[in-house]
Amino acid sequence: MSETDSILIVEDDKDIAELLKVNLEDLSFQCDTCDRGDQAVTQIANKHYALVVLDLTLPGLNGLEVCKKVREFNPQQPILMLTAKSSELDQIIGLEAGADDYMTKPFSIPALQARVRTRIRRSKSYFQSVINAHDKGESERHVVGDLSIDSTCREVKVHEARLDLTAREFDLLKHFATHPEQVFSRSQLLDCVWGYNHDGYEHTVNSHINRLRTKLQTAVGNNSIIQTVWGVGYKLKTENCFIHH
Repeated sequence: MSETDSILIVEDDKDIAELLKVNLEDLSFQCDTCDRGDQAVTQIANKHYALVVLDLTLPGLNGLEVCKKVREFNPQQPILMLTAKSSELDQIIGLEAGADDYMTKPFSIPALQARVRTRIRRSKSYFQSVINAHDKGESERHVVGDLSIDSTCREVKVHEARLDLTAREFDLLKHFATHPEQVFSRSQLLDCVWGYNHDGYEHTVNSHINRLRTKLQTAVGNNSIIQTVWGVGYKLKTENCFIHH
């Protein structure tokens, strides 16, 4: 079992934590548990986890605060937030804080297992392709205006300065860059970037688009690189878009 197969469960309800641990270990993942937000930040800083399953309500630091602190030192750490709050506003706040995804309690164990399996499988598959490209001396770089998107290194730079994106934000930007001018609905983006499509999770796409636009606005003074096609979805404008191999 390697660290790439490890999951951190951050949950202060011991019964729920044990339930999650048993059912995720059934998928052959090694699971660590933690019941405080401040301790979770320390554990994530000291060990690589394929996924952090993070409860919203925690002692020490709540889930939102944990997300924000983790994003400061590890922007690409995958985080799945669990919340008993199912309102639209609560979901958006969790995503805006830096969570890659969320599930609301109560949830079915099979649904959680499927979500975790999909997330980790896609992550491992992508990173393996990156390793293979490095071994072969291959690289692919997309240039969008002042942005340089290196798929091999999973880096986005603005005039040689690195732009810190979460793993999901990078995947979303890269997906648009490889399909310039193609319009994608929220449903299609959930399929292509998240690897699943469930009713009610369109807020996941909206929040990531908004967060990505904010970072692009700060970095390059332009938040219209990803454009809204009203009533349909989103697209990347083709102006100054190039691909280098």
